Amino acid sequence: MAVLVIAEHDNKTIKPATLNTVTAAAKLGSDVTVLVAGSGCAEAGQAAAKVAGVSRVLVADAPHLGDQLAENIAAQILAVASEYSHILAPATANGKNVLPRVAAKLDVAQISDIVSVESEDTFKRPIYAGNAIATVQSADPTKVITVRTTAFDAAAAEGGSANVEQFAAVADSGKSSFVGREVAKSERPELTAAKVIVSGGRGLGSSDNFKAVLEPLADKLGAAMGASRAAVDAGYAPNDWQVGQTGKIVAPQLYVAVGISGAIQHLAGMKDSKVIAAINKDEEAPIFGVADYGLVADLFSAVPEMVKELG
Repeated sequence: MAVLVIAEHDNKTIKPATLNTVTAAAKLGSDVTVLVAGSGCAEAGQAAAKVAGVSRVLVADAPHLGDQLAENIAAQILAVASEYSHILAPATANGKNVLPRVAAKLDVAQISDIVSVESEDTFKRPIYAGNAIATVQSADPTKVITVRTTAFDAAAAEGGSANVEQFAAVADSGKSSFVGREVAKSERPELTAAKVIVSGGRGLGSSDNFKAVLEPLADKLGAAMGASRAAVDAGYAPNDWQVGQTGKIVAPQLYVAVGISGAIQHLAGMKDSKVIAAINKDEEAPIFGVADYGLVADLFSAVPEMVKELG
């Protein structure tokens, strides 16, 4: 099987989600190609070539590919699609924006958010907010797939020695233009790649309490900070902290849920975490149903005590 992985990158480095997608691709065959489409992206292409399990890297470099506009990236994928039986991308905002366009143009049914590769034509994916797993078999000539990155280990970023080939960039589609981007900057780890996450819910009561109560704990643990949808909707935390079905899907080594009741929407985004610790004053809170460790207590006294114990 010839498998194509669409790289997520910043024109300099390969983003971690791509490494998980390469692992999924390797389960489909040993011939794994990574497409790096961007502007001034030679460095990202070289980084992709070092990823273990990658046999070939295609670099398409043009100014109109630099901002990753979905119309242009989709057209670039379509230019090489005929060579591949499977086309994979991470199930991130970027992948979800680009790959449906590719599937539509190829007239195939996209297979979204896979968590397991059973065979070359059979995959597993979560449905009903992760409460059931569907087994999907596809007879389409080209399988267009997004990968839930938390379900696959990351491929090693070093150790590979793939060939890097320049590929002709497609013309600018002219259908959209890049206006601007506001990037949230933080010294904390990226939420989807963090090994430890401290997440807060509506029980914290205000954005000030997020800072006063949760930040010291996150600092002690070297953790990223997350939030439930209820907390984000209430304005307690920024949108990019949201964990859940309509937010980010995470699976850290440790997930600390503070003042989060455990709505299905939230559980769908974090229940694959290796260890879940929950603090909530309601002993009937659904979060305790998935937690490995639960503490029924007032978070405003329990969390400062934890910080104190951590030294």
